[in-house]
Amino acid sequence: MNAPPTRLRPDETGLAATWRDSPGLWGFLTTVDHKRIAARYLVTTLLLLVVAGILAMDMRIQLSQPEMQRLGPQGYNEAFTLHGSTMLFLVSVPVMEAMGLWLVPLMLGQRNIAFPRLAAYSYWLYLVGVLMLWVPHALGVTPDLGWFEYPPLAGPAYGPGKRADIWAQMITFTEVAALAASVNIVATILKLRPPGMTLARMPLFLWAMLVASLMTMLAMPAVMLATSLLIADRLVGTHFFSPQAGGDVLLFQHLFWFFGHPEVYIIFLPAMGFISAIVETFSRRPVFGHAVQVLAIVSVGLLAFGLWVHHMFAVGLPRLGASFYTAASMAIAVPIGLQIFCWIGTIASGRPRYATPLLWVLGFVVTFAIGGLSGIMTASAPLDLQLHDTYFVVAHLHYVLIGGAIFPLFGALAYWYPKGTGRLMSERWGKISFWLILAGFNIGFFPMHLLGLMGMPRRIYTYPEAAGWGTLNLVVSAGVLVASAGAAIMVVNAVLSLWNGRRAGADPWGGATLEWSTPSPPPPWNFAATPVVGSLTPRWDNAPRAMTGVGETRREVLVSSPGEAEPEYRQYSPGPSIWPLLTALGTAVLFVGSIFTPWAVVWGSLPLAAALVGWFWPRPKEAPDERA
Repeated sequence: MNAPPTRLRPDETGLAATWRDSPGLWGFLTTVDHKRIAARYLVTTLLLLVVAGILAMDMRIQLSQPEMQRLGPQGYNEAFTLHGSTMLFLVSVPVMEAMGLWLVPLMLGQRNIAFPRLAAYSYWLYLVGVLMLWVPHALGVTPDLGWFEYPPLAGPAYGPGKRADIWAQMITFTEVAALAASVNIVATILKLRPPGMTLARMPLFLWAMLVASLMTMLAMPAVMLATSLLIADRLVGTHFFSPQAGGDVLLFQHLFWFFGHPEVYIIFLPAMGFISAIVETFSRRPVFGHAVQVLAIVSVGLLAFGLWVHHMFAVGLPRLGASFYTAASMAIAVPIGLQIFCWIGTIASGRPRYATPLLWVLGFVVTFAIGGLSGIMTASAPLDLQLHDTYFVVAHLHYVLIGGAIFPLFGALAYWYPKGTGRLMSERWGKISFWLILAGFNIGFFPMHLLGLMGMPRRIYTYPEAAGWGTLNLVVSAGVLVASAGAAIMVVNAVLSLWNGRRAGADPWGGATLEWSTPSPPPPWNFAATPVVGSLTPRWDNAPRAMTGVGETRREVLVSSPGEAEPEYRQYSPGPSIWPLLTALGTAVLFVGSIFTPWAVVWGSLPLAAALVGWFWPRPKEAPDERA
């Protein structure tokens, strides 16, 4: 099913003058274009993904043979901490938010996101969080207590120096950035939908981003509170996690995992949205069971907050409490299973075209099924007591996060690559990289289940030859090497296609949603006229009509009602500004300084307050909003 060749492009001279950024470095620092901000997020997160993969290879070389001494215990702990912290906090959630910041306004037919300066601030703050972890590593002060930093090991008695403080403040930076991006996405989806796009007509990707962003707003404060209390224990002598003074170390675990388990689904839900978009386009029919899919997404978002204690079965919980969390952990498989059946039904009843993006979806189904089954196993409290802190859990974690989130992400990057660059990647090399990564991943991580059942504990830097784990560990390392070769091919394919790829045009795949109505790559203003939506698949069912009235000589977005998307008024969209960057630097002064002296909270608030005053200072050109 091909999309109609509709182009909503009246005279764009005024739009080009209104929406362009300043040239050069100043334009780079002041832009509030959601596409440029999202591209920075994507480039940063994907570079960190490569670096985290190199760290993983380093650890696998260390463990490939018994009694290896290439990495000592300190070096291994630092590599393990950097790998886990980078993947969980600096890659997995930010990369999904980056895709949301880039795609949500395009899917809504809007010219920008709801709060452009807040989007810019979120990226600059996220970048400071990246530097907060990696600059100390370059200076030899690497956090080394794992990506979870449990007290009492992270407390003042057992964690001298600044390593634990650096990790804790890195969390603060990244989570504040995530909250800013999530608020932006929620406001955009609820208030900037085009006329006709009721909640019932919203694409599944928008539903997934809406629920995931709401989850972020509810879950992130818990981990920020945990790390802030840890910093208070370490720097100002409080005793929140000190049992000898009336504190409780399990309080940290409860706060951490109240965020940590919803985080899995904050990562996974956008991946569900990617899959729905890809399956719909390449099956050439609307996704089967749209209402079921929406209910499943909402159900996952709700149930995700009732599972966190299954990470703590080994701490000695009451049996009744353990039973409740076991039941909840198994119940969440039901809505996820419904979604998978809907995707399979869509492919089976359509006319599938097995291009590279759809292959990544099929790879997801296989790997996530394995990860889901092992998750149900570890959700059983008696079995979890045997498998806890073994390599079985490492295998489960990677099957869920890589198979359940990274595979759909790779499919999404292949799918929307032509929209962002105007070029198509090589299908031949895309498929080669897919098969290498799929094969290498399963060769590398499936044997970890067996290692866990054989009793190999995780977080060890070496093991004796008599343990009998050497052969399987060598297979694991070989599999990771094969997957790394596939990843290298994918990166080369993406980079070379920027110059040599076939030109894509506006809609190379025949997509059903509004982002395919605008040129590839989209201009700074995205859409010259606001499209009017009449169905779930507007580009397949009818030519999108255009609604006039949104200005060309003034930055404006159309605000609509949350439920029925009825136009309400035209809102001024802030232009380029240096203040988001300066506000992020002021925030950095406050947070970084606080790990050295509590007085930094007082003195650091002054430049932050000055930057906020500049940000919100009224300007004459910012005319009041106008009713539609």
